Amino acid sequence: MTAPPTPEAATKAVFAKHAVCLVLDYGSQYTQLIARRVREAGVLSVLLPGDASMDEIREVSPKFIILSGGPNSVHAEGSPLLSDDFFAYVAEHSLPVLGICYGMQLLVHQLGGEVQTVVDSGEYGRMPILVERDSVLYAGEAEAKQLVWMSHGDSATRLPEGFRCVARSEQGAVVGIEDAARRFFGLQYHPEVVHSERGVATLRRLLFEVGGLRGDWNMSDVLQEEMAKVRAAVGPEDHVICALSGGVDSTVAATLVHRVLGERLHCVFVDNGLLRFREAERVMATFEQHLHLPVTKIDVSERMLAKLAGVSDPEQKRKAIGREFIETFQEYADELKAKLGHAPRFLVQGTLYPDVIESCPPPGTSAKHSHTIKSHHNVGGLPEDLKFTLIEPLRELFKDEVRQLGRLLEVPEGFIARHPFPGPGLAVRVLGDVTQGGALDTLREVDEAYIEAIREWGLYDQIWQAFAVFLPIRSVGVQGDQRTHSHVVALRAVTSSDGMTADWFPFQPDFLRYVSTKICNTVRGVNRVVYDVTSKPPSTIEWE
Repeated sequence: MTAPPTPEAATKAVFAKHAVCLVLDYGSQYTQLIARRVREAGVLSVLLPGDASMDEIREVSPKFIILSGGPNSVHAEGSPLLSDDFFAYVAEHSLPVLGICYGMQLLVHQLGGEVQTVVDSGEYGRMPILVERDSVLYAGEAEAKQLVWMSHGDSATRLPEGFRCVARSEQGAVVGIEDAARRFFGLQYHPEVVHSERGVATLRRLLFEVGGLRGDWNMSDVLQEEMAKVRAAVGPEDHVICALSGGVDSTVAATLVHRVLGERLHCVFVDNGLLRFREAERVMATFEQHLHLPVTKIDVSERMLAKLAGVSDPEQKRKAIGREFIETFQEYADELKAKLGHAPRFLVQGTLYPDVIESCPPPGTSAKHSHTIKSHHNVGGLPEDLKFTLIEPLRELFKDEVRQLGRLLEVPEGFIARHPFPGPGLAVRVLGDVTQGGALDTLREVDEAYIEAIREWGLYDQIWQAFAVFLPIRSVGVQGDQRTHSHVVALRAVTSSDGMTADWFPFQPDFLRYVSTKICNTVRGVNRVVYDVTSKPPSTIEWE
């Protein structure tokens, strides 16, 4: 029998099959969005930290390199820089390089130009720019003016030899540069976000017309490649535990791994006391009737809520929940050891890339230069002494890509279309102590009424995510001709394509009137409903 390939060999085989666009990550919250735009064009993208070694870069054998944005300044001590070996490698292989935001400033700074910090103002948000249509970057553009998304405080004030300014903001800042001979390009704005109306077209022009890459990568390849990685990592006698939450992500991850391992996969659904209304019953029925996955349900609700009693800080909540989950899986692994003769060494999780970005993972991951937004219980909330080796087949994907993968795996469409639900559950939707008088039960009823109303009005599939939040305040009201001093709840609904940015959903006033009345009339102890009209950024989708 032929031995399965090692994980390293499986990865090398992927690189050999596809032309690779390498994205060097300098900490921008949009870095994975760059990689996603490249993948949407049918080109395999690979992320490495901005200070990756030349050996790591050579291993990828890129045909195109993108330098991401980031929160640093090229003038700040300790900011990541490109090595002389990097420029020698690029010249030797005649590789096109695109610098975005901080990445453009790196090129200017290290190739002999000048970057200055704007003391009193920068350029932020959606702004118009004027482009030179005879340039390589903007060849064939119908209009000289286009809207882009800016976010920078430093600006290029003198370009290196060989470079030409091909786009300026209305304020006169240099926002597009190129050295056509060396195929070096720079954009001071973010072409990867939807707010840059011609950004994706610019990226595609560089990938295909300048870089000569071929669009031969798709989600079917992702499925085969991730299955190959599982085969390479898990030995023929190994058994694997899967943390199955009932959400789309963990279910797709479980289905993928189950296709490879069959009965050697042991799925665990943990009822932690933080689930939605009748969630445990509904999820277990779905697993049994539609997905046919082997699932063991473990109820640790009393233990979990005891650990969370008195905890109000959201970071402490997430870390406490992460530790309790791992303890539960370890106990289950010990039970399996008694039956199998050896304990499972692997734990499958449905971690997505937005979780990784916001949790700011430790050095050694592609997002090491990022700033922490919040820890996710399955990333930043994991204990340091984790006894499992993680298998995270969705770690580099966005939610919509996971749904594509789920369809390839024949996960039922009704399940794939479910709104995201956070791993820490309602703990991050009860602001403050989750054990405060009846907060969880109240929130479950409010959330159920809200989602039912959304479905009744035929709006569910138009919304990326909708949920209710229990606020730690009370308000005075009048119900049944009597004064009340009851709870306040907030409703949230957003539209998004990837979870990295989001806009609030514009419900009609009639719907808001209907759902507010429904909640106040059916949920005891609630007399005020508010609707959140904040986008991401500046907020996050969840309140904690």
